[in-house]
Amino acid sequence: LLEGMLPFFLAFEGRRPGAREIAILASLCAIGVAGRAAFFMLPQAKPVLALTILAGVALGGESGFLVGGVTMLVSNILFGQGPWTPWQMIAFGLIGVLSAIVFSGKRQKHAEKRVLISIYGFFVTFVLYGLILDTATVVMYTDKPRLSTFLATYGAGIFFNFVHGL
Repeated sequence: LLEGMLPFFLAFEGRRPGAREIAILASLCAIGVAGRAAFFMLPQAKPVLALTILAGVALGGESGFLVGGVTMLVSNILFGQGPWTPWQMIAFGLIGVLSAIVFSGKRQKHAEKRVLISIYGFFVTFVLYGLILDTATVVMYTDKPRLSTFLATYGAGIFFNFVHGL
């Protein structure tokens, strides 16, 4: 996981970002952390992934990755760090990068883009984020993973992933 995240952090530092860009990314991360904290009482109902997707679409894949990864790292200071934190960081980061790739060069009206991003956000959260974190659950908490364990975990996570996608 560290090897997957390290290139994005090094590329960001290597290109010497300006103060404005750093301020924008820091603000997005702070809003994501605050949003996650504000909705702590509703499991899986968090606006963090929406900010990550929008950062990827508007600012590029590198920025989307950083907003997702850093937001999850910092917000888990409030919610508790654990072996799931790097998995959340990489999942959010990959969704930020994928969002930039999917929506790069797309020319639509704002209303069309909002609808497409909303639909895309639901499916990428439900499928990709759910798959990564449910797989991580099995890998972290099972000493001998079996197909039945994976299927049971995926089945148990469907409702939570659906709510998170909404």
